[in-house]
Order: sequence, then C-alpha cells, then structure tokens
Amino acid sequence: MGVLLLVLLGAACVFFVGVGLWVICSHFFTADIPAAISHPVRLRALHCVFQLLVTWGTVLEKLGICSMPQFVSFLYDLLPLKQDPDVVVKDLRFGTIPVKVYRPKASSCTPRRGVLFFHGGAAIIGSLKSYHGICCRLSKESDSVVVAVGYRKAPRHKFPTPMRDCLVATVHFLRSLDVYGVDPARVVVCGDSAGGGMAVVMCQKLVGRSDLPKIRAQLLVYAVTQMVDFQLPSYQQNANVPLINTNFAFRCFCYYLDVHPSRKSVVMKGAHLPVEVWEKYRKWLGSENIPERFKKRGYQPVSPVPHDEDAYLETHHALDLMNTPLIAEDEVVSRVPEACIVSCENDLLRDDSLLYKKRLEDLGVPVTWHHMEDGFHGVLNMLTIPYLHFPCSTRILNTMVHFLKGL
Repeated sequence: MGVLLLVLLGAACVFFVGVGLWVICSHFFTADIPAAISHPVRLRALHCVFQLLVTWGTVLEKLGICSMPQFVSFLYDLLPLKQDPDVVVKDLRFGTIPVKVYRPKASSCTPRRGVLFFHGGAAIIGSLKSYHGICCRLSKESDSVVVAVGYRKAPRHKFPTPMRDCLVATVHFLRSLDVYGVDPARVVVCGDSAGGGMAVVMCQKLVGRSDLPKIRAQLLVYAVTQMVDFQLPSYQQNANVPLINTNFAFRCFCYYLDVHPSRKSVVMKGAHLPVEVWEKYRKWLGSENIPERFKKRGYQPVSPVPHDEDAYLETHHALDLMNTPLIAEDEVVSRVPEACIVSCENDLLRDDSLLYKKRLEDLGVPVTWHHMEDGFHGVLNMLTIPYLHFPCSTRILNTMVHFLKGL
C-alpha cells in the first residue's frame, strides 16, 4: 500500500510539473506582450499563473469534479481580505442577492453619492471577495457609499440569471437610498468588463421608470457592450494579448450563453448571423465607426461568409439587448445618463468601448473618455495584488474617483 501511495504521489507531482511546463512553453510561443506594457515580466508571470489555474480547472472539469470557473474563483477567493479602518463594510442581502456595502467611517452632514458596482469576470469568475480591495478604495477615496452586487454566475447560472440579479439589486437599492445615507440625485452604476456591460444594461432597463430615482451616471471600465462581432480591429490586434485572449473570451461566451465550443470557427468568422442582421446593425457595429488611428496596427477587414442557420439558432441570444446593449434603439440610448468610459489599447474588448462612446456622442449623451495606452484587460484587478501592481491600475482608479467627485 505504501508503494502504491508513493507511485500515485509521484505521478501527481509529475502531472503538476508537466502542466506547469506546458503552460510556460505555451505562453512564450503564443502570448503577445505589447511594447507599451510598463512591466512586461509581471504580465508574463501573471498570465502564466492565470493559464495554470485555467488548465488545472479544465482538467478537473473533464473529470467531473468541478467546473473550471468554480476552481479559478475558489483559488482567487483564498487571497486574504485587507480591511481598511476608515471604511465600514457590511455583508447584506437584497432579497436573496448577496451584496457588500462600503461606507466611509467618517460621518457626513449630507447624503453621500451612491455607487452600484458590478464586478467583472465574464459572468463566470470574479466575486465580492476578489473585488473587495477595489470597492474599499473606491469608497474611501471618492467618499461614496459603494454597493457591490454578488450576482449568480455561469456555468451554473447562465444567461439571463446574472442580469436579472443585477436588475433586482439595482431596483432594491434605488428604493432604499435613505437607509444607506445616499443622495437620490447622485446614484452611479459602475462596473468593469462584463460588469460594465451590466451597468449599461441597468441604465437602459430603467429609462422611463418614473417610480425610481434616476441614475446620475454610468462609469464603465473596458466594458462588454456587444457579443456578436468578433472581427473588430481590437479582436484581431489583441487576439493573443494577456489576460483575455480570443480562446478564453470565446470559452466565456460558451459558458454564459450555453453555446457548444464546436461553434468557435463559425462565430469567429461571423457566420452565425444572417446577412440581414449584419446589415441592420452595421451602422452601430461596423468597423467604420472605429477611428482610423486604431486600425493601423494589423487590421484586415473581413469579407462576409455564408450563414450557418444552426449556429444562429444556438447563438441568437447574443443579440438580446441584455448581451449587446450597443444595438438598443436610439430612443433608449439617447435617454441614458452621462458616461465615463475607460478603454485600454491592448485589450481584446477595446472597440466595445469605442463603439459605445460613438453611439452616445452621436445621440448627444455627454461622455468623458480616458484611453490607457499601456492598459490591458483586467489591469484594474491588479490594484490590490502584491508584487503584480501596474501603474495603469492606479491611474484607472484615480480616473474613477475623479469622475465621481465631479458629480
């Protein structure tokens, strides 16, 4: 029995070392580290660790033990939470939805601004714990009441459950602002990545709701505003830039919308949508809406390909306005509140921000835009991780704080 245990232990060690070596080799052969990144070695190390967790999680998923997102989230949540003596944090529930409420400890003679924060992570990873440090600093430095929403995530809870959770939490908060000492005229929805997309959807869903306080502004950090076009310039230029490359982005798409991974080539080519759909939304999704300076780095326009009807039937939920708020009608988009948009040059989703910015500006909605030339997708999350901090992380937080203080 002892010999068998030794053999199993040895095999496990060899497996883990082998996976690690494979991840490192794969990184150096496939990852593209842009010259603008301020700390390329840190990004390489970060990407290797992330890919290692994803690979181990994939193995466990294949064995039926747990899903890859569950494994990655579990390990991420093991990081200790750093408490700030100047911020009071409470774990509450809005109905059945867990939230964390962050409030500056110092008393205020007037109601504070309120920030509803929807975390990123493609609606498959990320949590209240993993965004604790960001929300804590945002509350303290902007002197705001921040409410982080712990919506349910895929693959266990697929679309539209996460969006519904966010809407329920938003309405609950707007109906109880006095309980948290929040000024009804200064409520902001905020989020990064998928959370940014959720913030956009909340603004659109609540347009015309006279029974609720109006949302004052939307604060969006490299937000997801569409899930239909994967051939935009930024998707081509940053296909292999960490942390989110094309392969991982499509995997998230499959988890969230319950799409089979075999559809990848069809979706990436744009064959999953009929020609008439592309023509209908080209005025908002077309690459001609992207400024020319963002097309100089390795962009090639893609010719139309034959439509795959079966793929359309499986992926048509991507056209739902809760997944692609970018294509909402002018009547709705023109009525959303002013926006602060943060985009990153070395980000697969950069053009989502650029397209949404143009839609808002074309309809007369005020936009404050900040573009991080040295930024990449997920850089804000590095703000509170020791030894993996990037200057861009702090600049994004400072941008958010500055915008909030101006409201």
